[in-house]
Amino acid sequence: MELLRVARAEPIQLPLSKLQTGITVKLPLSWKNHPFLFNRIKIEEEAQIELIKSLGVPYVLLVSGEELLAEESTETDEQAVKAEEVVDPIAEAKRNVRKSLRLSQKRFIDCVNECRSTFSKVASDPEGAYREAASLVESLIEHMFEYKQTHLALVTAGESDNSVTQHGISVAVLALMIARAMELPKSDMRDIALGCLFHDIGKLKVPESIRRKKTPLTASEANFLKMHPNFGYEMLNKTGLFNKAVLSIVLHHHEFIDGSGFPDGLTEKKIPITTQLVSLANDYDGQLWAEESRSPQIALGYLFKNHAGKHSETLIAVLVKLLGIYPPGTLVRLSDGDVGKVMVTTQSVKQPQVWACHPDGSEPGLRFLSQEEVFVDSVLKLEELTEGAMRVLQADSGISFYFAGTP
Repeated sequence: MELLRVARAEPIQLPLSKLQTGITVKLPLSWKNHPFLFNRIKIEEEAQIELIKSLGVPYVLLVSGEELLAEESTETDEQAVKAEEVVDPIAEAKRNVRKSLRLSQKRFIDCVNECRSTFSKVASDPEGAYREAASLVESLIEHMFEYKQTHLALVTAGESDNSVTQHGISVAVLALMIARAMELPKSDMRDIALGCLFHDIGKLKVPESIRRKKTPLTASEANFLKMHPNFGYEMLNKTGLFNKAVLSIVLHHHEFIDGSGFPDGLTEKKIPITTQLVSLANDYDGQLWAEESRSPQIALGYLFKNHAGKHSETLIAVLVKLLGIYPPGTLVRLSDGDVGKVMVTTQSVKQPQVWACHPDGSEPGLRFLSQEEVFVDSVLKLEELTEGAMRVLQADSGISFYFAGTP
């Protein structure tokens, strides 16, 4: 009897395929490696299930709700065999996209964590930091080229503010995609990616009270923040490990071709194309986190309206083509009345892959619009969503990017 009680006390390892609303689970991860507030989670909505699946764990620990799982209907062996014999191409495509999105999310989080580790070593072990950063760059480039057609996927680190490391990875992904479209050599791509990872490291020398301030900065605070490119350049330059192209990106990623940028007010001819490219990717990704933007389309509109002439028209055209009409993270109303959030760029610009639900937040799921003859009807603002739809779509989550595609 005692042995039986001990056996029953063993936690149940629940496969991710068995996740459902109503149960409570515990993640087999350190709190640093997932975006939830606690390891113990009561699953109340489908969005939580999708986020758990994106973490790359093979199982979770079942805390309560075993009786709900027992109520699930199961297929007989004969039904299972028949199901295997008939492969639904749409269902198979959805599974592949879900798998790709989960992989993108896991890789993004892994990259952010690796970047944090690298930053922590810059002062104490610069050579170790450089080796880790170089390895991370190779991983990024490998991930981009492993697909025949690479797209941008929506990912998140689960943070309310855009951390220096999260921002660095997302900017690197955008910049590398632009570089690939322009057929730049891999040597330039390595410089671009390395520069992106470290471009904002100087912000760590700016007081957090300034970096995270929600109200407008004072003139002295703004000037202090504008010194971060110089701080970053000094940190990396004294190691003697980073080449001229990478140091240029770190020092001049806020320069504009019309000479209105900082810290040196350089004009186009004096800004290397690799630095110009990062400047644009940094400008766009930064707008996604600005209070007045918070939308991929509005951020693009901001670049056209407020930063016209500050970036090369050629580079902007490449970025627009990569993002498409509805960039990942865009909130949309569908032609059938449902609402959704674009998850990944596709060749069919008006029929992207979306995480969608009814206007009240019910019936959530991943949808292939091209397979349903459903189109995007219009772009939505955050305030146009119901509370239920906002929760299901995680509409107010931050927007970052990683590579996705079909191998």
